[in-house]
Amino acid sequence: MALWNPFRKKETPAAETLAQPDASGQPERQPDEPPGDSATHELPAPTALPSAAPASTSQKVGFFGSLRSALQNTIKFFNTDIRDLVKDGRLVDDEFLDELFLYLVKTDMGNRSAAQIRDDIHRKFRGRKVHLQDLVQSAKESIRQIMRQESNGLRMADTGPTVIMVVGVNGSGKTTSIAKLTYRFVQAGKTVVLGAGDTFRAAAVEQLTIWAQRLGAQIVTGKPGSDPASVAYKATEAAKNQNADICIIDTAGRLQTQTNLMDELSRVKKVIGKVIPEAPHEVLLVLDATAGQNAISQAKGFSQAADCTGIVLAKLDGTAKGGVAIPIRQEFDLPVKFIGLGETPDALAEFDVDTYVDALFDSDR
Repeated sequence: MALWNPFRKKETPAAETLAQPDASGQPERQPDEPPGDSATHELPAPTALPSAAPASTSQKVGFFGSLRSALQNTIKFFNTDIRDLVKDGRLVDDEFLDELFLYLVKTDMGNRSAAQIRDDIHRKFRGRKVHLQDLVQSAKESIRQIMRQESNGLRMADTGPTVIMVVGVNGSGKTTSIAKLTYRFVQAGKTVVLGAGDTFRAAAVEQLTIWAQRLGAQIVTGKPGSDPASVAYKATEAAKNQNADICIIDTAGRLQTQTNLMDELSRVKKVIGKVIPEAPHEVLLVLDATAGQNAISQAKGFSQAADCTGIVLAKLDGTAKGGVAIPIRQEFDLPVKFIGLGETPDALAEFDVDTYVDALFDSDR
């Protein structure tokens, strides 16, 4: 199975505004948009979407700036609270270590990650005076160690369609993340089939249908409340029969009981494999960065039930505590593959540990 990542060579296209929700939280429906309950829609690619261009140095600088903007709350913390903690230097004793631990937990990085950073400071500087530069450098090294991952590239099928199953609790940003992934694949010249498998939530099917129309993808849907596994099977079959490049399957984020939900996710995964034995090639877990530690507790069952292969950290904007990416990587032991930095189709970036850590401490300033 090949690792394929076309996005590193593509410049982030000009922003295109996604369909905005109305007061009810659902995207506005245009008169000429297809209904969400039909079986299959082949939709023309819109001419308004910008084309991709080769990457440049300015793109990398722009991405760092976007990430830094998304992490502004956490950056402010590290540039105020931590600076005040050490001031002109501070003796590393028990009192200091306790204060440091409490400050770190405020970034939503969790007790385990905060304790590791604290213990590393203790080991390096015990009984000595520590300065801001020393503290920052040690914390960066600790976080890099915690978050180190081999690759964030998507695993691609050697032949035939690559099937990506997307899971996560309702409200995590799952549907929007699928739209952003679709946009990236379409911009890379790939043909995409979507499977609207969250059949228990009518709004999810309608939203995904609207995205398909806007982005130039085909979508397979089912009747409201119909079997999600059946939709997944038909979407995978359509992608295989049409020799599409990519098939992305949405899944339910809530059922009558948590046990039923996890059983359903396992069944969806199995029926996909009946069409394409190696599929799904990726199972991406979408987590809401604004939910902080709650995102971890809410999604723990998903990782085991669906055998997740990677994480998409959605809604990592100015409202989120940016440290949450640290315990997510630590708790799930899964690579963070993408982060969502806004509401436009191109606002999905590959996750890079070094860039994240540099932005987290605003080392560019």
